[in-house]
Amino acid sequence: MKLRLPIVFAVTFAVSSVFFGSSVKPETPTRDEATNVVLQWNNAALEAIRATRTNGQVSSRALAILNTGMYDAWAAYDPRAVSTMLGDTLQRPKHEITPDNKNKAMSYAAYQTLVDLFPSETPRFDQLMTNLGYDPTDTSTDVKTPTGIGNVSAQTLIEFRHRDGSNQLGDLNPGAYSDYTGYTPVNTPTTINDPDRWQPQLIPDGQGGFTEQRFSNPHWGLVVPFALTSGSQFRPAPPTKTIAANPEGYRQQAQQVLDASANLTPEQKALAEYWSGNIPGATSGIWNIFAQFVSQRDNHTLDDDIKMFFALANGLSDALIATWDAKAAYDSVRPVTAIRYLFDDQQVLAWGGPNRGTQLIDGGNWQPYLPTAPHPEYVAAQSSLSTAAAYILKKFTGSDAFGYCVTRPAGSSTVENGPANDITFCWNTFSEAAEQGSLSRLYAGWHFEDGLEFGKRLGRQVGVAVWRKSQSYILRKPPRKHVTNQ
Repeated sequence: MKLRLPIVFAVTFAVSSVFFGSSVKPETPTRDEATNVVLQWNNAALEAIRATRTNGQVSSRALAILNTGMYDAWAAYDPRAVSTMLGDTLQRPKHEITPDNKNKAMSYAAYQTLVDLFPSETPRFDQLMTNLGYDPTDTSTDVKTPTGIGNVSAQTLIEFRHRDGSNQLGDLNPGAYSDYTGYTPVNTPTTINDPDRWQPQLIPDGQGGFTEQRFSNPHWGLVVPFALTSGSQFRPAPPTKTIAANPEGYRQQAQQVLDASANLTPEQKALAEYWSGNIPGATSGIWNIFAQFVSQRDNHTLDDDIKMFFALANGLSDALIATWDAKAAYDSVRPVTAIRYLFDDQQVLAWGGPNRGTQLIDGGNWQPYLPTAPHPEYVAAQSSLSTAAAYILKKFTGSDAFGYCVTRPAGSSTVENGPANDITFCWNTFSEAAEQGSLSRLYAGWHFEDGLEFGKRLGRQVGVAVWRKSQSYILRKPPRKHVTNQ
């Protein structure tokens, strides 16, 4: 089917720092974060992600590598934990298990991993090392010292991750993180050859023209996970509401998105923008910030934080890998394509564009509230990642209690004028936050109900697997009073 180009309203996403969602630091810290290198290095990573405009897939992996590297270095100074890469071969004796040694080893591990991941941001990391009192040029590999433990832990992990299928080095196909699967979309921006398949959109380039979307990292489902046997371990069943097998279901799911579009409230718009906003690291970054809030809320020690961030970051990364496996496997149509295909030359009631409210429009010109992300619909990454993260934080804290609030100030929308008044979201539980994150994708116009629901199921499976795996490292050895090896 040949389609005319729909009317597209250019949306500029301005960087704002007036609301908490755009900050990489918790809103109301209750203690000095300078005492905790886990938080400092995670914030340094988020700032690097922002500065380099790193996408969600790559940033999720980066946060997992950072926190795994710090964990592996920390494990040498814990009597029960073992490294993910080196087991207990770096274990230090009891008299060396001190906060200073932990901080130093973890900082060198963090520094080495981040320099490898974000080489252009090395000055940022050098400055943090200097602020902490460490020499960033010290590359000692003496594993009887904290510096050596940090450097060796990081280098071992880095070497493994250079071969994990992410194509970080561009050795599988030219270009860092570039696709090597040969993916080619069935549809073009102007022609729908198969209405069940993903269609790249034309996105305003800010200069009066358009750029064609490309599937972002279609190979990501092949990245080696932390806990899963592969990205396909929990692959959900294929979507059933296809035009080929269930045309009525196909139409109903499109109508549901249209109905949501026609009835968007200021709160729903604000929610869509918050969960799709300019927080570095996308969903992984949001939950990283949530974890920082938990750390401060619960007065975490350094040990508490490295255990929590180790499990959480790997849960988010594995959930994203599993999600991308499904996206690549099924190459499913997005609502923007299905609605324009079904309702072209028909009058539909929907959001009419920035500052236009709900109107009768030609269905062939329908647009989602937010520009659709450049990858297939099924399943929803927001649903899978948020569900996995919520599960892990519930397990770690022993409760679903969250108690986090964020305010979108009046006039802070990056899409249209508004909201007229401040809008505050408060999530009493991790589960509520995850559910709202999932629903935000319906309000944005990005996902069908099944994409959201099966994403949540996938996230739960991943969360369980990652929690068990992380605990198998943290609690590998039985409790004991001291460590005797030198």
